[in-house]
Amino acid sequence: MNTKFRIRVVLTLVGAASTVWVASCTSDAVRVRVISPSVQDVEVRVTTAGKVTPANDFHARANFSGIVEKIYVRLGQRVRVGQMLAQMKDPYAASRLASAKARLKSEELSSSNVHQGGSQEDRIGLTGEWSHAQSEEEAAAVSLSLLQRLHQAGAASPAEVEEAQRRLTFANATLRTLSDRIVHRYSPAELSSWDARVAEAKALVNAEKITYANANITSQTSGTVYLIPVSASDFVPSGADLLRIADLSRVQVRAVFDEPDMGSLAAGQRALITWEGRPNRVWHGHIELAPMAAMASGTRNVGESIIDVDDANRDLPPGTNVTVGIIVEQHKHVLSIPRQALHERRSRDCFVYRVVDGVLVQTSVQVGLVSLDRAEITNGLTSADKVALENLNQLEMRDGMRVEVAE
Repeated sequence: MNTKFRIRVVLTLVGAASTVWVASCTSDAVRVRVISPSVQDVEVRVTTAGKVTPANDFHARANFSGIVEKIYVRLGQRVRVGQMLAQMKDPYAASRLASAKARLKSEELSSSNVHQGGSQEDRIGLTGEWSHAQSEEEAAAVSLSLLQRLHQAGAASPAEVEEAQRRLTFANATLRTLSDRIVHRYSPAELSSWDARVAEAKALVNAEKITYANANITSQTSGTVYLIPVSASDFVPSGADLLRIADLSRVQVRAVFDEPDMGSLAAGQRALITWEGRPNRVWHGHIELAPMAAMASGTRNVGESIIDVDDANRDLPPGTNVTVGIIVEQHKHVLSIPRQALHERRSRDCFVYRVVDGVLVQTSVQVGLVSLDRAEITNGLTSADKVALENLNQLEMRDGMRVEVAE
């Protein structure tokens, strides 16, 4: 009984299928939607995801682990280069820097005095002594000359002449000593030692400046404060973001492309950018930097590209995830049809179904650029043709099928 029942079921199904097939061949025409080829732009895009980043971004970071003492700016505030942004808790940074600067000033003054032969007071004193010694030398020379003439005339003794000679010799020695003290008061080793002390004081000032800057953080760029992830009294680790500043009118998109798509990308190619936060807005841009290397990302090999956004107006927030479409090839004002209406026997051997007098006519066509939604037709169709787009009866279209054009 089971075998007979199975045979009966099979015969019933075969009969039903035959009935459907005959009906499809002999019934009224099936309903199809048609289109006419039209002149449009056909473009091929490579699409991927990306993240918006400011073109000129400054991250103020904690230079050491510690407590945030104060935040000087607020979100949305415009800041300039050098403006104070935040302060980490280090109450002695300013006093240490002031002390180091005072020491440097003292060492520089002392070194200058040494190179000039002493302080101003020393130089005035030595100059006075030298003038006095010079006067004494001149007087001793005059006295010696006078006594020598008197001795020749028999009016002065040899002892007086000898005493005058000793006086002149002593005056000459004193003058030479003072001259040496003025010109060569300090030895080269002493001068070098003072230079080293000045260099050491400068290094200390630079070190304290770094310490001060580590605690008192200033802006390195002009722009708008767009992120402050911390508050005063928060403890932060070294390297943590304290705030971010950027020119929000200039943003970029960092996008990663799969390795097979990297070869079709080049600097200058146009980009279309969309964001779910503003679904009706499309931003335009161009590739600033095409991928230069492939890197592993999970199971994929990808390359990163930088895309400049040309028409951002502070309406594309940094950090948002966007969709990027790169136009890698475009044919303008060409005859095209929807990609759905094109059929392929094999690669580049394509055909369409034209509707001629209520009958489908399989027609070979030559295609040019083919995108996801449109196909360029270079031969085989005109704008006056009617091409079947889809069969509303859910039957497979075939050459010679009778059809009725749906509204």
